Amino acid sequence: MEAKPSKKDLYTSYLLINPKEASLFDIFSVLFSRNVKKRKFIESSLEELESFLYRLLIVISALIQKFLLKLSMPMAMIGRTIVFLLNFFYINGGFFGLIRNIMQVRVVIPDKKAATYLSFVGFTDTRMELDINIKYGNAMYYPALSIMACKAAYNNAAYNQALIEGQWKMEFLGYKDYWNDFLGRADTQVVMFRDKSVDHDTIVVCFRGTQPFNSEDWCSDVDLSWYEFPHIGKVHSGFLKALGMQNNAGWAQQVDHDSAHPPRRAPLAYYDIRDTLRYLLQQNPEAKFIVTGHSLGGALAILFPGILFYHDEELLLERMEGVYTFGQPRVGDEAFGQYMEENFRKNRIEYYRYVYCNDMVPRIPSDGLFKHFGTCVYYNSQYQASIVEEEPYKNYLSIWGSIDMRRNAIYELIRSFIMLTKYGADYKEGWPLFFIRIFGLMIPGIPAHCAQDYVNSTRLGSLRHLHLHPFHHKKNRS
Repeated sequence: MEAKPSKKDLYTSYLLINPKEASLFDIFSVLFSRNVKKRKFIESSLEELESFLYRLLIVISALIQKFLLKLSMPMAMIGRTIVFLLNFFYINGGFFGLIRNIMQVRVVIPDKKAATYLSFVGFTDTRMELDINIKYGNAMYYPALSIMACKAAYNNAAYNQALIEGQWKMEFLGYKDYWNDFLGRADTQVVMFRDKSVDHDTIVVCFRGTQPFNSEDWCSDVDLSWYEFPHIGKVHSGFLKALGMQNNAGWAQQVDHDSAHPPRRAPLAYYDIRDTLRYLLQQNPEAKFIVTGHSLGGALAILFPGILFYHDEELLLERMEGVYTFGQPRVGDEAFGQYMEENFRKNRIEYYRYVYCNDMVPRIPSDGLFKHFGTCVYYNSQYQASIVEEEPYKNYLSIWGSIDMRRNAIYELIRSFIMLTKYGADYKEGWPLFFIRIFGLMIPGIPAHCAQDYVNSTRLGSLRHLHLHPFHHKKNRS
């Protein structure tokens, strides 16, 4: 019988933070001792952490995670209640429509699996139509299509199918739940569809982002845990696990079905998507594909080609057009960024990381270890675009940025009242987003993470002065 690989066979080093059972004393003691082996909530191949700043960041991360986990159940209950009530009023025609239906004894109870059932994110931006002014061949075509797909991915499978087939007139390829070996449940969602016409055939892979009322999703965003792989660098552990890393086999070329515990009740994201793309691309030699995601989905979207590079998947790398992420958190260290940029250049794959204004998620985890890479397209609160190496106030807890972020949150709240008048009905902001903007006065950066401003950015932001590559097939690139 073949021996199971040890951790050293799977990765060269690691640091895993699990604050669930840790006491506050145990967490704060990290500040006064470099020996991480003594800490019960830290599992690591390292004996010591020399940097006091890095240990401080671990303490902050652990405290935030512990706080979020304490709120896990009430957050989930509040979220389910809010989403149900929003759908209840929506499907009954609003408050007055509900009163009418009660009087006529025909109140409609929303069905969570129906195409009309929206998520909380869906209610913050109900737009369904693609921008008719951004057509295939335009430099903004892929980004505009991608952010609309990212927004749709927060809703259920029936919604996505109805939208893609009915509204967009594209081919729906599926909406799947994927397994996380380390959590023992399916917690990653991906929608795939095909935009095909006489002049192009593009498959879109879209990873669903952070659920607003899911504390574990937010914990992943602020976690500082990592695995280090030879010749690649350190990579965020939570995102790797969500993408489909195997508990006992790491990133083996194939799925180990025998050692999974508990037994998998859904496929692993990376492997299933890879195999699906292989099949589709072999059916049509002209077909290409792009990968996209918002928030947590953006992290998974950029890691997907990273594992393709690791496995040297020639067919997929040859046919990948680009990666487009929105509000993406940091996913790896500087060495990983260099590894990714080198492979993007080698395979002529475009990667654009879109950041709207003071969005807090691209500014976490802290850049004490994790670093951004690639081309950052930054939009300010007036939707003016620029190419920057790093978004302003690159760490969310920036002392210098706190005043400016709050001042900007006030501006965005005021702006919400004039969007309809200035830009038309497509830019009207509803009540859910209005309350999020109110909340943003206390914690700025949360409203800026909503899909609404990213959709607005792709539609209203001027790109005339930017050096973005207009879309063209890889075989025509020089």
